[in-house]
Amino acid sequence: MQQMWDFTAPVTVRQVHTALVRDRPLAYTTVLTVMEKLFRKGWLEREREGKAHRYRTVATREQYGAGLMREALSGSGDREVALLDFVRQMTLEEAVALRAALDSYERKISGS
Repeated sequence: MQQMWDFTAPVTVRQVHTALVRDRPLAYTTVLTVMEKLFRKGWLEREREGKAHRYRTVATREQYGAGLMREALSGSGDREVALLDFVRQMTLEEAVALRAALDSYERKISGS
């Protein structure tokens, strides 16, 4: 996903693969598999172009991060314990940002 956000237009698997192999060796089929999984999960959209597909993101980095946190929380078993452990690992700046987000959300849902 990080690589996908760097592109400004829809891209093919080949284009993503070419960009990724600059940093590390990676099989084309690995990139294809990951992009297919991201498509099936709803994080990418695609349209056919000839024999290939062009992919684009459907979520911002922030939305994607929130979705990953939601998935992790949903699969954690005891949500309260998971949230408490998560908060214990936060920096002070992260905790302040979380409090501001919670305050804003509470104002929004209470209508004040």
